[in-house]
Amino acid sequence: QPRLVESGGGLVQPGGSLRLSCAASGFPLYHYTIGWFRQAPGKEREGVSCSLSSSEASTSYADSVKGRFTISRDNAKNTAYLQMNSLKPEDTAVYYCAVVGYFDPCLNPAGYDDWGKGTLVTVSS
Repeated sequence: QPRLVESGGGLVQPGGSLRLSCAASGFPLYHYTIGWFRQAPGKEREGVSCSLSSSEASTSYADSVKGRFTISRDNAKNTAYLQMNSLKPEDTAVYYCAVVGYFDPCLNPAGYDDWGKGTLVTVSS
């Protein structure tokens, strides 16, 4: 059974940075489509960023985070990352990583099979 554990969330001031990690176990992450999603209170879960696979350079970003967030993988550590810069209060949410064998359009949360439990990011002064 695939297992995903997110970490790296916390409280940060507007304009600050955080790097989220998604550690995978039980399967080789490099074969899978990885997505980062977030859900703010009272809102639906939305796609933030995704990577189709390690063999493809294709990544996608929500318009609201383009130029500020970067998704990456470390295959040796079986871990995915979401580098978040220039954070804004509207980025406050629980952030989740998820995987699926292959899915495109990968920003759609409906296509994912396995999810982590999430990590809370709060952007506030």
